[in-house]
Amino acid sequence: MQELDAYFQQTTQLVVDLISTWGLKVLGAVVLLVVGRMVAGWARGAARRGMERARLEPTLVPFVSGLVYYVILAVVVVAVLGMVGIQTTSLLAVLGAAGLAIALALQGTLSNFASGVMLLVFRPFQVGDYVEAGGTAGSVESIGMFSTALNTPDNVKILVPNSRVYGSTIKNYAANPTRRNDITVGISYGDDIGVAVSTIKAVLDADERVLAEPETVIAVSELGDSSVNIVVRPWCKKEDYWDLRFDLMRTLKERLEAAGCSIPFPQRDVRLFETEKV
Repeated sequence: MQELDAYFQQTTQLVVDLISTWGLKVLGAVVLLVVGRMVAGWARGAARRGMERARLEPTLVPFVSGLVYYVILAVVVVAVLGMVGIQTTSLLAVLGAAGLAIALALQGTLSNFASGVMLLVFRPFQVGDYVEAGGTAGSVESIGMFSTALNTPDNVKILVPNSRVYGSTIKNYAANPTRRNDITVGISYGDDIGVAVSTIKAVLDADERVLAEPETVIAVSELGDSSVNIVVRPWCKKEDYWDLRFDLMRTLKERLEAAGCSIPFPQRDVRLFETEKV
């Protein structure tokens, strides 16, 4: 009976010692985990609201807010493990080595991902813009985290890796509200240049799509092999660019011919020399 009482007392003392030693640590770890998760959730919401107020790209908002949440949660988990006596140094070293190996294996994908983040943050172009980037031209359909989707004028969808887009020169034809049309008109050397210039000016003045400012340039640009080349540079709104160009090409030819100017074409003079037969 005494031995049983002694065993019970020893067991009770052991439980009390364990509770006194680990109970507060476990309780503190649980409290830290709960509070840390709440803080991580609050930080995610604050990051989302801040980015929405800043009008960042909607695609970037859930990614960045989620990244904030999981980074804070990871820090909290490491702190909790340290509170309960688990050595986190070796764990962090293993995770770091594994992360480095994964980064090296996926460096191409990570490069596309980083470029996608930069495109979404700095926004050199938006959905719907006609751009030339990464060796491809087309209208932007979507900007993803790893690739950018373009639609060519003949309605072919092309996916361009973001690293190629951000790492090359980007031409955005829709960034500015106005564009300049550059058209070259050739007339014969025997035609009156003054008549040609006045005819071209009349055509441009009659078209409402041609802007008054900046001023249109009409000037002789080159004395070619078979024609006098006149450069015509009217400005228009970006949405009128192609329609205006197509209409001017036809109208200028018809009006110049009606005014007595000829549109020359390349020609070659062939001279024959008769030689004495031997």
